[in-house]
Amino acid sequence: MNPIDKFRLRTETQEGRCTVYVSGELDLEAASQMRAVMEPLVELCDRTLTLNLHELRYIDSTGIGILISVLKARHARNGAFTVEAIPTHIKKLFDMTGITPFLNQAGPSAAQAY
Repeated sequence: MNPIDKFRLRTETQEGRCTVYVSGELDLEAASQMRAVMEPLVELCDRTLTLNLHELRYIDSTGIGILISVLKARHARNGAFTVEAIPTHIKKLFDMTGITPFLNQAGPSAAQAY
């Protein structure tokens, strides 16, 4: 697999929210790229900050740690944070690790099986 295609982020600002589309594998190797995009948004986005995980194929403990950090930082600033389009296999991992109840899920879940 081409390293460029292994992990990609795309941001979009719409009325009412900032959305980050995450695709590929969010692991230790991609962590610095994810943090570089998310940290300014956590601070500066005065709208709902949304992660769209529809194209996320894999997440490890480092990636989950980043999600928890974003969740805590947005909560501390009274900023809205949602996660949408969670693939079934990622949702199962969130359920097993116990973070699902803390994630504000928006829109339909991505109900595809892998």
